[in-house]
Amino acid sequence: MDTQFIDQPRDVRPGEELPTDKLAAYLRAHLSQFTGALSVRQFPSGHSNLTYALQVGKRGFVLRRPPFGANIKTAHDMRREYNILSHLHPVYDKVPRPLLYCDDESVMGAPFYVMERVRGIVLRDEPPPGLDLTVDMMQNLSTATIDNLVAIHAIDYRAAGLGDLGRPQGYVARQVHGWSERYVNAKTDDLPAMEHVATWLASHLPPESGAALIHNDYKYDNLVLDPNDLSIRAVLDWEMATVGDPLMDLGTMLGYWVEADDPEELRALGFGLTILPGNLTREEIIEYYSALSGRDVSQIHFYYVYALFKIAVIVQQIYARYKKGFSQDPRFAHLIDGVRVLAQTAAREIAKS
Repeated sequence: MDTQFIDQPRDVRPGEELPTDKLAAYLRAHLSQFTGALSVRQFPSGHSNLTYALQVGKRGFVLRRPPFGANIKTAHDMRREYNILSHLHPVYDKVPRPLLYCDDESVMGAPFYVMERVRGIVLRDEPPPGLDLTVDMMQNLSTATIDNLVAIHAIDYRAAGLGDLGRPQGYVARQVHGWSERYVNAKTDDLPAMEHVATWLASHLPPESGAALIHNDYKYDNLVLDPNDLSIRAVLDWEMATVGDPLMDLGTMLGYWVEADDPEELRALGFGLTILPGNLTREEIIEYYSALSGRDVSQIHFYYVYALFKIAVIVQQIYARYKKGFSQDPRFAHLIDGVRVLAQTAAREIAKS
């Protein structure tokens, strides 16, 4: 496989430019690796925190900052995300090395952090041009993706210094309540299915299933893959990581895992390349995860419905920011349709039970 498929940044989107001169001056003063002129580009994916590629001579770095106009403080806490990476990097070799955190908002109007860039392939909604993803490649990748999720859940988070990251007792109930509240706060359209799913979740809470470090946004486009064999080099976007019920993590992954025989409107959301031949099905994922981790997955139906609802709320929040004029990203103009599809999918899952 060729390095031509390595994920590349693009021009910065209008309205999301960084104050390059101020940023360069700050980095020059606080980052020893900063030697040379600064160029800034932006990675194209991601709907939440913004991710930029910084090139300084031959050195490549990545900068993360909150979205413009965001006021959801706990969802865009740069210090928290930086601290997670700082504690994880010594014990888990698949995270980028964090280098610098800045809470001086005079630099760019928001906190940010800088980390090393891990180069590799990132599978978004379309394969990199010219890359032939065979059945065997996708089968190996989907299996490795579950292997790695189980490995994350097996990390001794207390020994890593992350024991205070979350409150696992009552985690599921708090999440259902919290995401329902976030939906109310970001609501723009009348979607009865969203109200129905929120009510169902609150009345069908499963028993506690244990505690683990969970990523909370685990999917293909948050993985950096080796261009030679598609092995996992790094897991990105730890902004929602916490200590909580590991089945919430599995459920979230299933929520993004669209299959080739799913309804057309669900496939049209373009969540990723899980529809390609060779990928494990959702049922196979559940069985494999259970066998590998030893966890009871008999209540996974709840976690899948929860995931669809949570993803719908995330999309709703992004759409609300767009409606208020905080983003000019044209990708966001029709996100309300995605909220509707996810809500209807969750409602159908409830009806099956």
